[in-house]
Amino acid sequence: MTAPVRQSLDDVIASCDRIRTYVADPALPEELVHDAVRMRLVDIAAAVQRLPPTMTEQEPAVPWSQVSALAERLTRRPIETPASVLIGTARTDVPVLCAAARRMRARCA
Repeated sequence: MTAPVRQSLDDVIASCDRIRTYVADPALPEELVHDAVRMRLVDIAAAVQRLPPTMTEQEPAVPWSQVSALAERLTRRPIETPASVLIGTARTDVPVLCAAARRMRARCA
């Protein structure tokens, strides 16, 4: 695995971990969590776009093309994405994505 691929997987994992922290902290204001999750999802999408298909094919349960498209959706039409959808994604889909990225990273270590 090349250094840029490792870095992309590390970026995905780090952003997933940060999202988990944001949604788990009841002291954080809801608007702040929404904005933070949205930006981390944009970061994840950018990192996923740098992964070669040979890597993402190893984890077919993850909808990689949808993850990759998040950046466009969240930066061009952020108002159209309700907070409930972002938080639901953070709680349901991000842990699955993170586990897949960790497995990919471990296979290539």
